[in-house]
Formats: sequence, structure tokens, C-alpha cells
Amino acid sequence: MLYSLSVSNYILIGSLETRFPEGLIIISGETGAGKSILLGALSLVLGAKADASMVGPHGENCVVEAEFGMDEEIRDILAQADLPAEGDRLILRRTVAKSGRSRSFAGDEPVSVNVLQELASRLVDIHSQHQTLRLSDERFRMEALDLWAGAEAVRKQCGLAWNALQESRRELASVEERLSRAREEQEYNHARWERLDRARLQEGELEALECEQKQLSHAEEIKENLCFAENLLTPEHGEALSQSLRECARRLEKAGSFIPGLNSLAERLASARLEVEDIAAEVASVNERTEASPERLQEVEDRLSLLYELMQRHGVGTVEELIARRNHLESLVTDATQLVTEVEKARKAVEEKLRLYSECCERLHSLREKGTQGFAAAILKELHALDLEKALFHVQLEDATPGADGRDSVRFLFSSAGHAPSDVSKAASGGELSRIMLSLKAVMARFKRMPTLVFDEIDTGVSGSTADKMGSLVCTMGADMQVFAITHLPQVAAKGNAHYLVSKTGDVTSVQYLNEDGRVQELARMLSGATITPAAIANANALLHPSL
Repeated sequence: MLYSLSVSNYILIGSLETRFPEGLIIISGETGAGKSILLGALSLVLGAKADASMVGPHGENCVVEAEFGMDEEIRDILAQADLPAEGDRLILRRTVAKSGRSRSFAGDEPVSVNVLQELASRLVDIHSQHQTLRLSDERFRMEALDLWAGAEAVRKQCGLAWNALQESRRELASVEERLSRAREEQEYNHARWERLDRARLQEGELEALECEQKQLSHAEEIKENLCFAENLLTPEHGEALSQSLRECARRLEKAGSFIPGLNSLAERLASARLEVEDIAAEVASVNERTEASPERLQEVEDRLSLLYELMQRHGVGTVEELIARRNHLESLVTDATQLVTEVEKARKAVEEKLRLYSECCERLHSLREKGTQGFAAAILKELHALDLEKALFHVQLEDATPGADGRDSVRFLFSSAGHAPSDVSKAASGGELSRIMLSLKAVMARFKRMPTLVFDEIDTGVSGSTADKMGSLVCTMGADMQVFAITHLPQVAAKGNAHYLVSKTGDVTSVQYLNEDGRVQELARMLSGATITPAAIANANALLHPSL
């Protein structure tokens, strides 16, 4: 319930602090006194849109603060927002600066407007003439039926099951996308690996080919030089160089018998002769193997072109790096068995979550189906009591797109004259919509955890017995919960447990709690207008004390 409301510098309210009791609380006042301003201040602290026009002339900011009782549901919301949830009272505060910037607080902790609005939805339900539009809101109709049918817990389970199902579906989609991407990458990597594999790469191959290519490109020049060297070392005609060295060594040995130092020279010449003979043999062998081969040169150049192209494509500089790249691609070119397993696992999870969700939907549908007739009968009873004796009211379940609230859609069908009922938003007039909405709230008020109800002039356009019956209905609701009724009807005002008068002096709006005498005077004003007559006083007393 709402325990107190404090307002500072809000439009025409300079400073106001009021405490409220339980039960039915009446708020009345002359037209233009500021009842809508008071309701606007309450709406502001509950998360309504803020702007600079709300700041009054008595300061740089306006501040609205409200104190509420706190139950487990409120504590859960605070806990989810990482806010402290101690004690049995919650203070909400909203400040608005002249710039239009607003700040919101729960206790002493700053909160977002979204959190404030979520808290407010569990604390206060403001029912105005325009709220009949909520009858067109699918979620509102669903919540009303579920409250009657005792299906709220199952609907919550259904919502959790739906969220779990959606999460599993997202996971499945993610794994399937990864599998598809892996298969695409697999094909791409396999094509790249296959080309490298067909190349039969070998370490050191590039250097060897480049050397061979250089030799083959200059084969004629090499052959010419080798032939010349071989001819000098082993001429076809004439004495070979090794023979000349042998003869020279023999001559030195003879002379060495006379000059001892010449023998060492002879030995060195003998060693040189052997080296020359080896060189001559190797030159002859190389010369024999060296041939100009345009075919082999083309093969080498083609192979080099392939290697250069592969190195450029893969961004490497050596064949060894190409081999490492080939091995890496080979490690990537694996089957998608692991991902296929994950997909199957994710599909089974979706199937299991879908099964749990479907079970929740079935339980929810069963509860709703059982509750439709009783719920419709309860609404109809209230409508008959509000001078709609011939009215018909049906609650119809229809199949709907699956969602967090199950697979049902709820329709309200209405007829004021006993004819075939049709959709309430098309079949009911404005006054009938108000009475339907009031009847709904009256039925819902019988259940626990309903927020404080605020009725903002729902009795506009009605009078006489209907007004009296609406007052009685609102009074009945006040027996189970805190109800505020902003009204112009004395029949309604007389039924309150407490009465507050909103008045305006100059440009300042104030709120006054009325005692017994004050209530008589206000009811008399509501009955007779500005001039309060003895008859109006007597009538006011009769309304306040009908049993006397």
C-alpha cells in the first residue's frame, strides 16, 4: 500500500506531505483545484515521462517521494537490479531539474526509469477513464484471466520454459552456422591443401632448381669452357700437363743428387701432378655430363614458376614454409564429426525444451479453460449490479502464436442488450467500457498481491442509482486492499474510510484530511454546489450515516 506522498515544487504544489491509511480513500475537490496535478505527481514518482514544465516557481528542482509497503515480489525486482531489499518499506524518489533532466531513486540508490516502472507496476494501478483501452491489450486480458484461474505460477513457468526454449534454439542456430561455415572452410582448405599436396614439395628443392636452371640456361658457355680446360689438361695431340710435371720432377730428382734442396721440390711436383690428374678426370666427367637440354630447361622453369606462384599465393618465401603451410592445412582438413555431434546434441536439447514448454502450455491452457466460465460469470455479476441487467459477457480462448504466455489468446465478448456478444472493444460504449473495467478490477481485487488501486473519476457520466452502485463496488474493493477514488459524486465519496480535499488558494494547490464535520461540509458542497443549504447538510449526513 501507499503510506505517504511528499511533493515539493511540482507545478502548483509548493510543498505537500500526506500520509494515507488502508481501505477506501476518497479524494475530491472543485474542478481546477489540482486533483489531476496530485495524480500527476504520483505518476511521476512511478516512472511517468518527466519534463521541465513540471518544475514549479519555488526552486530549481521538483521532488516527489512516495513510501510503499514491500513484499517478496518487490524484493525480487530489487534483487534482480542489484539493489538492497531490506525492511518492509520502500521509498521511491524522483527529481526533475529545470533542464528537464530527471533522476530516480529506490531508497538511496539511483535506478533507471525502467526499474522504477517495473516496481511501480507492482505497487500502484492507476485506473482512469482512458484505461478502458487496456481491454484491447491482449496481455492485460491474459493476466486478468490467469489471476482468476490461479494460473499465474504456471504462466511464470511457461515463460521460463519459453525463454529456455528460445535460448536452446539460438544455441542450435549458432552450432548449425558453425557447422555450415566449417564445411565451407573445409572445402576451401581442402582445395588449397590438395594443390600443395599435388606439388610434391621437397625441402631444398627451390635452391637446387634455381641452380640447375642457371646451369641449363648457360649450358653452351659452360661446355665451351670445360672443353677448353679439358684440352689443356689432356690434349689429344701433344704431351699432357701431368706428363710434363712427371718429367720435371724426374729432372729435379737427378739434380737433387748434387743440390739437396731440390728433392723437396720434386716431391711437391709429384703431389701437384696427382692433383692435376684428379682435376683433369673430374673436369672430363663434368664435361661429359654437361649437355644443353631445352626440354629439361623448360621443365625446371615450369617447376620454378609453380613454386614461385604457390609461395606468393600463401605469402611465404621458402619451400620449407610452403611445406609447413601444407601441413597446417592438412590439420584443418578434418571431418566435421565433432560439430555434427554438437548439432545433434543441440537438437535434442531443443526437442526436450520444446517438450517441457508444450507441457507447460497444456497445463496453462487447461487452467484457463476451466476458469473462463467462472471468470465471465463473476464479471457479469458485477455488470448486472451496475445497471447492465441484460448484459452478456463471455471469455473465449483461441489458438495463438506460441510465446512466453503460452499458446492461447484471450478475447472478451460483450453485449449490453442480450444479443449475440462480440468483441468488447467494438460492442461497448464508453460508459459500458468503464463499468466493464471497474467490474474487472473489482473481481481482481479479491486476490492477494494486487497493487494499490487509484480510480480517477471513473464515475464521470453516471449518476443516480448507478453512481451509488459504483460507490458500493469501489467500497467493497477497499475492504480487501487500499483504494483511492478521485470523484465528483457524493454517493461514492460518502462510502470512503478516509476523505481528502484538494483545494487551490491563489496559485497554490494543497491537500487536507477531512474530519467528520469536514466530510459533511464537502459532501454538502458536492450535493448543492457553492451555496450549502440545510437540506444539503441533512442529505450529506444521510449519505454518511445511512443507518440513522
